[in-house]
Amino acid sequence: MVKLLVLLSTLAIAVSADVQSSIGLFNVSSPAPNAPFVASRVLPCVYTVASNATSDNLQLSISLNSGNTTTVINPSADISQGYSFQKNIGGATVYEHQFNYQIPTNTTAGSYQVIFTDNVSQTNLSIPITISAAPPTSSVQSPSASGSSSPSQSSTSSSIFKPSSAGSTLAIPKALLFMSPLLFSNLLGTVYTGANVLFTPDGNTIISVVGNRVSFFDLVNNTSYTLPIEMRKNIDHIVLSPKGNLLVTIDLDGRALLISVNRRVILHHMNFKGRTKSAKFSPDGKYFAISLEKNVEIWKAPGHTREYAPFVLIKTAVGHHDTVNSINWSPDSRFLITASKDMTARIYTVDKDLEDFVPSTLSGHRDYIINAWFSADMSNIYTVSRDGALFQWKNATYAELHEDSDTEMVEVDEDGNEIVRIDKAKWRILKKNYFNMAGVKVNVAEFFAASNLIVVGFNSGLFGLYEVPHFTAIHTLSISQHKIDTCAINSTGEWLAFGSKALGQLLVWEWQSETYVLKQQGHYYDINAVSYSSDGQYLATGGDDGKVKVWNTNSGFCFVTFSEHKSGVKAVEFAKQGQVVFSASLDGTVRAFDLVRYRNFRTFTSPNPVQFTSLAVDPSGEIVCAGTLDTFEIFVWSVQTGKLLDIMAGHTGPISSLAFSPTGMLLLSGSWDHSARTWDVFGRGKTIEPLVHQTEVLAVAFKPDGKEIAAATLDGQITFWGVEEGNIINTIDGRKDIMGGRKKDDRTSAENAASGKCFNSLCYTADGSSIIGSGTSKYICIYDVESTFLVKKFQISQNLSLDGTQEYLNSKYMTEFGSIEEMEEEGSDAEERVDNSLPGTRTGDLSVRKVRPEVKSTAVRFSPTGRAWAAATTDGLLIYSLDEDILFDPFDLEIDITPETVLEALSEKEYLKSICMAFRLNEKPVTHKVFEGIPPDSVSLVCQNMPEKYLFKLLTFIGVHMETSPHIEFHLLWVTNIMTYHGRYLRDHRGEFQPVFRALHKGVNRVRDDIATLCDSNNYTLRYLLTQQSLAAKSST
Repeated sequence: MVKLLVLLSTLAIAVSADVQSSIGLFNVSSPAPNAPFVASRVLPCVYTVASNATSDNLQLSISLNSGNTTTVINPSADISQGYSFQKNIGGATVYEHQFNYQIPTNTTAGSYQVIFTDNVSQTNLSIPITISAAPPTSSVQSPSASGSSSPSQSSTSSSIFKPSSAGSTLAIPKALLFMSPLLFSNLLGTVYTGANVLFTPDGNTIISVVGNRVSFFDLVNNTSYTLPIEMRKNIDHIVLSPKGNLLVTIDLDGRALLISVNRRVILHHMNFKGRTKSAKFSPDGKYFAISLEKNVEIWKAPGHTREYAPFVLIKTAVGHHDTVNSINWSPDSRFLITASKDMTARIYTVDKDLEDFVPSTLSGHRDYIINAWFSADMSNIYTVSRDGALFQWKNATYAELHEDSDTEMVEVDEDGNEIVRIDKAKWRILKKNYFNMAGVKVNVAEFFAASNLIVVGFNSGLFGLYEVPHFTAIHTLSISQHKIDTCAINSTGEWLAFGSKALGQLLVWEWQSETYVLKQQGHYYDINAVSYSSDGQYLATGGDDGKVKVWNTNSGFCFVTFSEHKSGVKAVEFAKQGQVVFSASLDGTVRAFDLVRYRNFRTFTSPNPVQFTSLAVDPSGEIVCAGTLDTFEIFVWSVQTGKLLDIMAGHTGPISSLAFSPTGMLLLSGSWDHSARTWDVFGRGKTIEPLVHQTEVLAVAFKPDGKEIAAATLDGQITFWGVEEGNIINTIDGRKDIMGGRKKDDRTSAENAASGKCFNSLCYTADGSSIIGSGTSKYICIYDVESTFLVKKFQISQNLSLDGTQEYLNSKYMTEFGSIEEMEEEGSDAEERVDNSLPGTRTGDLSVRKVRPEVKSTAVRFSPTGRAWAAATTDGLLIYSLDEDILFDPFDLEIDITPETVLEALSEKEYLKSICMAFRLNEKPVTHKVFEGIPPDSVSLVCQNMPEKYLFKLLTFIGVHMETSPHIEFHLLWVTNIMTYHGRYLRDHRGEFQPVFRALHKGVNRVRDDIATLCDSNNYTLRYLLTQQSLAAKSST
C-alpha cells in the first residue's frame, strides 16, 4: 500500500502541467531536483513569478554553489510581465521566464546547488543537481598519404574531414560524435505551386503539390506533412488509388513515381515519355489511364502481389486530333470518356467482351472541352467547354427502350436498377446551358455524381456550384484575384478544394455552411528571413511580398499573416521573452506584432526615410535595433515607449547583419565596408576597434556564451573572433564546401564557378559547438566550431526545374543565341501568352521567356531546442529534424482488421500489434479486452515501441478507463512507461495533448485521494492487520 501511494504521488507530479518548487513570490520548474547536467552544455533556469511581483517586493538572483565556491549565474533575473509567457496555475496568473546558463567546459564533476535568492526578503530556494565532466575529444590516426582523398573528391562529399595542423592525428569533433542524423521533416511556407489537388477516400485529407514534392493536409486533426520524396522536376499531375494507399506523381517530362502513402517510400519508377494533362485510376482500381498528347494509354494498375512490372500497357486509345484535357471513368470501370482541345469528347472501353464496340464521338461545342463525365446511372453525359457551355447528352434511344422492347439496350444491376449499355447507345444533346459570363473563361470543372453537383472555376478567380440536370445555381463566390487552376470535391460532397497557382493559394470551402475549412497562402515571392520562437513551437517568416507569416511547427499551418508592410521584409526576430515578433522592411519601418491579439502594436520609424535591411532584439525584449541600406546607420528604439533612443554611425557601407550578445550588453554589426563592429549599447564607455575583413561582411552571429563571434564574408570564409581581445581565433574557408551547381547561362563549369558562392546567414547551435551556414548555393553546411570540420552538408533541392541544381549541362540545348530551354512553349492561346507586366519591372512574370528560379537559401536558423533547423529556400521553408514524426505506422499495411484477427494477435502474444490494431478497429469492447490482456511485465516493451500516432488514443483510453477500472497499479504502470519513453514527444506536442493530461491528472488525483481517505478511515484496521501479519510470521518461525 505504501508503495502504491508513493507511485500515485510521483505520477500525479509527472502528469501535472507544471512541476514547481516554490518560495515566496516565485516558483521554479527547472532545473528539476537531482537532475543531471554536463559541462559545456546549457543549464536552463525556468521560473515563474506571481502577478503582484515587482522590483519593490522581489529582486531575484541565481547562483551556482559547489560548497567551496559560488558562481553567480544571473545577478538580476528578469521578473517583468511584458515579455514573459503568461500562464494560469491553480486559478492564479503567473509569468514564466527562462534563462539559459552555459556551464563552463572546465567545471569539475560533482554535486552542486542552484540557488534562487530573493534579495528583498533574504530567502532562497536551493535545488540540488549533478554536473558531469565535459565529453573528451577523441582522435584517430590520419590516413596515409597514398590513401588520402583528392580535394575534388572531398568537395563533393556530404561530410568532409580536413587534416589538422599537426598532420599526424585527425581530431574528431564533438559535434560529429554526438550528432544524430537530421532528416527532412516538413516543408512550410508554400502550400500550392501548381498541378491538381486531391482528396483522400475518407474525405478528410487534401493532397497538394509543392514544387517537386507532395504535401498532405489533414483537415480534421489540423496537421500537415510533406513526403520526404523528390521528383526530378516539378510535379505536373498526381493520382491517388481508390483505396488511398498508392499515389502516382508525374513530372513535366512524363517521369512518374509509384509511392506507398502509408510507408512514404517509392515503390516503382516509370517513364511515360511525354507530358500529361490527366490521369485516373478506375473505380475498381484495376486500370490506370493517362493522356499523352492526342492519345490515351490504358495500363493495368499495380495490385497487392509482388511483380517486376507494376504497370502493364493494355491498349492505346486514338482518335483525338488535339491534346486530351481530361479522362473520367464510368462507375462500373468498363468505359472511360475523354475531353480534348479538338472540341470533342470520345468514349472508349476496356471490356474485352465488347469486340464490336466502336468509340463514340460527341461533338457540338464551339471551344475546347474542359471536362466530361458519366452520370451515376450512366444514362447522361455532361461536358463543359472553355467558353462557358454545359451540355447534357442523353442516350438517343433511352426514352424509347420500353416502346421498342429492345432488351439488349438495358442491363439490370444487383439492386434491380436499369443501366444503359453504352456499347449499344447513341448520344444526342438533350440540353444546352450557358454560364453567361462575358469575357470570363472556364478553367477547371469537376462533377460529383452522387449528388449531381458540378463545380466550375473561372479564370477571374470566381467559382460556381450548380446542380444538374436542372442547371440550378446553388451559389457563386470569388476566392482569388487570379484564375483558379484546380478544384476537387471530397467523398461526401460537402467540401470543395481550390488551388490558385499565381498566388500560391489553397482553399477548402464547405458549401452548405458557406465557411472556409482551410485557407492557406504561401509567400508570393522569395522568403528573406526566418526566426524561431524561444520554445521552438513557432516560426516567423518575412518575404519580398511584404508579408510576415507565423507558422506552427507541429501542425505545419500558418495561423496569422501580418500585411502592414508596404515593401519587402528583410529581417524578422522573435522576442526572447513573450509572444512578440519584430520585422524590418525596405519601406522604412520596423514593426512589432503581438501574437496574443494579432495586431501591430508598435511601429518604429527614423527621422528621415531609410531602408532597413537587418534587425536585432536584446534578450529582455526592451530594445530593438535596425541597420540601414542607404545611410549606413544603426537605429535604436525603446519597445515600451516606441521612441528613438540613439543613432549609431561609423560604418561606411550598408549594414548587412545585426546580433545581440546573450547578455544583451553588446551589439554586433556586419557591413559591406569589410568590417564587423561591436557596440556597447547601454554604457557606450567601451571603445572597440573594427574587426576588419578582406571582403564584404554578409552575416554575423554571437556564440551562446557571448565570448566568440562569427562573421561570413563575400569570399566564402567564416572568421571567428574573440570578443575580449578582438583577435582571430579560427577561420573556415567554405567556398569549396558550398560551391556546386551550374546555371543555364554559366560559361564556366560548376567547379570553376565558386567566385559567387558565399554564406549569407549563420547560426550557432544551442550549445555553441557547431555553426550552420547557408547562402547562394544548393548546399547548407554544418561545421564544428572548435576543429572547423565540415560535419554535414545538405542539398536543399534536387529539382531540375530550378536553376543551379545540375553539375553538368546538356550541350544540345545550347545555341549561339542562348539556351533553348529559355523559350516558352506553353500557352498556345493568345490570352495566355500576353505579358501584363509593367515596363521596367524585374520581379514576377518576365515576359514570355521561361524563367527558372535559382536554387538558394536566404536564411537559416537552429531551433532553440537543438533538435531541428529551418532554412528559407527557393522551394519554401525546409525543416530538418531529429524527431521521429516522419516514421510511418507499420500496422496501416494490414489489409483486413477484424475483431477475430485482433484477438488472434493477442493470443499469439503479439501485444503491440494487437493493441494498435484494436485502436484502428475502434471498437471499445475489443480495445478493453486487449488492453487488460497484456501482462504487466510486457507493458514496458509495448510502450517503448508504441508508434507516436497512437499515443493520443492510448492516453485517452487510459484516462477514461481509469475512472471505472479497479486495476489502479496497472494503469499507473502504463502511464509511467509512456512518460518515460515518449516524454520528449509529449512535451513538444503539449498543446495537442493538453486535454489528455488534464484527464489523467484528474484521474490520478482522484484515485490518490480515494486511497488516502480509505487508509485514514481504516487506520486502526490496517494496524491490526499488520500486527497480525507479524505475529503470524513469528509463530511460523
